[in-house]
Amino acid sequence: MSKNLYLDINILQTVPSSNINRDDTGSPKTAIYGGVTRSRVSSQSWKRAIRLGFQEDSRDAKWLKGFRTLKGVQLLIKKIQELDNTISDDDALERAKAVFAAAGIKLKKDKDTGKYLTGALFLISNGQLEKIAKIVLDSDGIDKETGKEIKKALMEEQSLDLALFGRMVADNPDLNVDASSQVAHAISTHEITPEFDFYTAVDDVKKEGSSGSAMLGTIEYNSSTLYRYANVNVLDLMHNLGNEDLTLEGIKLFIKEFIMTMPTGKENTFANKTLPQYVMVNVRDDTPVNLVSAFETPVESKGGYVQKSINRLKDEYNRTLKYVDKPAFDIELADSDKKIVDEQAKSVTDLIDQTAEFIKRELNNEDSND
Repeated sequence: MSKNLYLDINILQTVPSSNINRDDTGSPKTAIYGGVTRSRVSSQSWKRAIRLGFQEDSRDAKWLKGFRTLKGVQLLIKKIQELDNTISDDDALERAKAVFAAAGIKLKKDKDTGKYLTGALFLISNGQLEKIAKIVLDSDGIDKETGKEIKKALMEEQSLDLALFGRMVADNPDLNVDASSQVAHAISTHEITPEFDFYTAVDDVKKEGSSGSAMLGTIEYNSSTLYRYANVNVLDLMHNLGNEDLTLEGIKLFIKEFIMTMPTGKENTFANKTLPQYVMVNVRDDTPVNLVSAFETPVESKGGYVQKSINRLKDEYNRTLKYVDKPAFDIELADSDKKIVDEQAKSVTDLIDQTAEFIKRELNNEDSND
């Protein structure tokens, strides 16, 4: 296929008092942008929420299940013994260790548990585990040819999170997987002021006549209207997943989870789960475009930020048309008075279905032209 195909997702979402993504001191993450302090939620935090969303939706779909873990050896042992329950624990361990050695991935023995761990988090799919376990059980040992099969298996049967977010393997760069998606750090469209909640807890079984609190402390929080952005290189995703049907299903799931999920930091304290106020999806054939520059000058308001942020986003969208082609496909989900593009979705499901249908037509058109 010769033509590029990029999916852009732009979201505005207002979040009340919250601390959904903390730094090392427990404070909400922030960023300086346009000379002022913004609320920030890291891309890693939101990707984690998306991955958990995939797992909740996975049912029995092996291609949706990925594990980012130090305990790949234990996962492989479990899979080997699932396929052949006559394999002893010691035998399964030795075979699993041999697999990681053949793949060029170093292991270390945990001092406390005695378990073998990878030196860094390693992302492996359920499909890869099953394929490698079958290779191990079908072979008499891990020779050079079997080692090649194992390395090949670690590049196939990719889970959706692996195909989207990629994998870096310092021990063996041959096992690296290029990400087909980029997720930006979400930032507020406006300046924020950090706030502090002083809280106390009273002992319900305290001595009669005594006063004071059994516990007290402070927690930092803020509230904000966030601009969120992510993109997908459709052809790279199809390369990683291996076929068109999985690619289209993966795109639908990614759009859904990016819209609907939220990091869970301090959610029991603040009950801050909200839904977006505005969603715009673009499909482009030239380059992905992050519209965050709409908010380089912070939005100022005493009557809410959402509508002014949508107006800014609209201006920025129109400004970019001086530099890039108009998207091949635009659709938005918003109230009727918040329009930026002409195509309106009736629901999240409608937005997802229309986007996937357009991408499917584009892929089919290119196939017919090859």
